[in-house]
Amino acid sequence: MARYTGADCKRCRREKQKLFLKGSKCESAKCPIEIRPYPPGEHGRGRTKDSEYLLQLREKQKCSRIYGVLEKQFVNYYKEANQKTGKTGENLLRILETRLDNVVYRAGFAKSRDHARQLVRHGHIAVNGTKTDIPSARVAVNDVIEVRKKSKALTPFQVAQAEAGERTVPAWLEAVPSTLRILVHSLPERQVIDTQVQEQLIVELYSK
Repeated sequence: MARYTGADCKRCRREKQKLFLKGSKCESAKCPIEIRPYPPGEHGRGRTKDSEYLLQLREKQKCSRIYGVLEKQFVNYYKEANQKTGKTGENLLRILETRLDNVVYRAGFAKSRDHARQLVRHGHIAVNGTKTDIPSARVAVNDVIEVRKKSKALTPFQVAQAEAGERTVPAWLEAVPSTLRILVHSLPERQVIDTQVQEQLIVELYSK
């Protein structure tokens, strides 16, 4: 299975903003973007004004990096979003938000989406009572996501219970830290998705 193995902090610096890929490190003074707020590489500080195409490409790269999705899968998500009714960009973000790894992260049960992806892959999460180890699995309205009984004593989940309430949970989800359970009340609308991307630029890029 293909996955990115490089330095996450370089990705944030390339996009010139925090993508929150490293959990608590992103909130600390040790975050590299706080020290070097310019793109990595020899010419990072001296890059000229970006072209329209580059702005669109960077927005797509930013979105895919935030959610931890590689190019082939991202293109497939775009095609699926384009076939649905409504705005393609909003459909795309809704698809990304309803990935199981993102839901586990949004509920505060993991420090980052990478961490959430690892918890799902290792079989610690169940959806509607069935163990699910596919991070890209999509949740639906009225789904119940929970930490499996044998996994509840593990350190990440104990920490999640101890830190409950420190991170805002989106309105379309309900996190129950006491039982390590997540309830899906609805699918997310654009106004409640706080991901800082301009999805219209992504649509323009793929529409060419």
